[in-house]
Amino acid sequence: MTTTTLLLTMAACGAVTFLIRLSFIAFGRYLPDDPRLTALLRYVPPAILGALIAPEIFVLDGRLSFTPDNPRLWAALIAVVIAWRTRNVLATIAAGMLALWALQAFGS
Repeated sequence: MTTTTLLLTMAACGAVTFLIRLSFIAFGRYLPDDPRLTALLRYVPPAILGALIAPEIFVLDGRLSFTPDNPRLWAALIAVVIAWRTRNVLATIAAGMLALWALQAFGS
């Protein structure tokens, strides 16, 4: 891939992202003022986050891995417990990463 192609791809992705966000700002007043829609939209960010994170946790070496030898699974479980107990994003990320690094270092 050439540098020009990469730059054009990045510019196109940025433009599409900008237009998607602008559409809600510019045309949001035309959306129905329905409390059910508002309640439904509250679940979009967690669903997207889950869709982004799940493959990183459950796919190991190109295969689904729910086995106890998957260090990402254990690190995610530790992060979930820390998130549940502290409600602190920084502590959750730090604990999850430290757990993953420790599991990978001592598990190899």
